[in-house]
Amino acid sequence: MDQKKRIVVVGATSSIAEHCCRLWVQKGPVELILVARNVALAERIATDLRARGGAVDVSVETMDFLSVPAIAEAVARWTTQAPVDIALIAHGVLSPQLPCQEDLARAHEALEVNGVSPVLFAEAFAGAMERAGNGTIALIGSVAGDRGRRANYVYGASKALMDRYAQGLQHRFAATGVKVVLIKPGPTDTPMTAQYKAQGRKLASVESVAEGTVNAIERGTPVAYLPRKWQLIMFVVRNLPNFIFNRLNI
Repeated sequence: MDQKKRIVVVGATSSIAEHCCRLWVQKGPVELILVARNVALAERIATDLRARGGAVDVSVETMDFLSVPAIAEAVARWTTQAPVDIALIAHGVLSPQLPCQEDLARAHEALEVNGVSPVLFAEAFAGAMERAGNGTIALIGSVAGDRGRRANYVYGASKALMDRYAQGLQHRFAATGVKVVLIKPGPTDTPMTAQYKAQGRKLASVESVAEGTVNAIERGTPVAYLPRKWQLIMFVVRNLPNFIFNRLNI
């Protein structure tokens, strides 16, 4: 009989995270701790997961995602109860560039929610997993963090913070049983990108990105671009000379 996996999902109402949970429920016995700001929506997701059958225990918690004491207390509590096999940190907001330029409060919120908060959650899990000698920390980043662009550089800067942080954490745990996985989705068909879909942009399906995320976590892939074509696209974008890059409206 498979041992029950214990998974904490921070930002459990994100579409990618929700579909990851569906896949984990299908794969075998699992305990899911769903952490969300929108409790009503998280409870609906929990009910759906329980209805999908199998040996699944699902609980829902809410907290202040920007409170350092709250993050420290919650992660300490979860990891003290029993070892956490996977911590998926998936919360964030898609922050449009223009409001961030015009309102420092919006820029501050974007940087905190998309960059600082996920890093603090990961750091809290890192200590506990290091002591246990096992576990996987998975962070949902973005291809937007690969190079600053006029279209979304505040949002991109927050994701770049996560990128560098994950790089350092991978270095720290290189010779241990703890794995750190950074997921870099391209534009994905979720409620957060509805405006892009309305503009006719082609988006990756959330199901395919979730499947790629779960597979990357299982393999311990350090960095996973999803879909994979974004690895080549961003390689080109990162390496464009400035005299060409600065002429592009991207």
